[in-house]
Amino acid sequence: MNETVYIETSILGYLTAQAGKDLIIAANIELTREWWNSRRHDFTLYLSQAVLKETAQGDAGIAAQRLAIARNFPLLDINQAVGDLAAQLLLHSNFPAKAEIDAIHIAAATVHGIDYLLTWNCKQIANAQIQGKLAEISFDFGYQLPLICTPYELRGG
Repeated sequence: MNETVYIETSILGYLTAQAGKDLIIAANIELTREWWNSRRHDFTLYLSQAVLKETAQGDAGIAAQRLAIARNFPLLDINQAVGDLAAQLLLHSNFPAKAEIDAIHIAAATVHGIDYLLTWNCKQIANAQIQGKLAEISFDFGYQLPLICTPYELRGG
């Protein structure tokens, strides 16, 4: 069976973004597209309703492009266990209260036993300073935190 990947909203954003003058963002866009074209078929990909909700926001044309990509993948259920774990992540980590949707992404991937959470959100989600605490909280509630990484880190060898 393939390893599993939760595709967080920022990945869909980078897939549909136009490169500007910021070289780091342009490189991340290119890395995301490279990963999407060469590696996504090596995994079973999942999204959640939280991803769809975020994906639908913003410019209507670009949102439609993101939603067209997203419709091809199964959705993880945002159930009571996900809500409970997300609440604990917000309460016991250094997530700001406004990061509720980020906690839901992490909780959905964790509760459903996903192997990797793929994101470009390095401020809240792929943040090395908070991942240890997230793993501890998840473990305390009987779950294993997925490996949280960017497409750069999941490129393969």
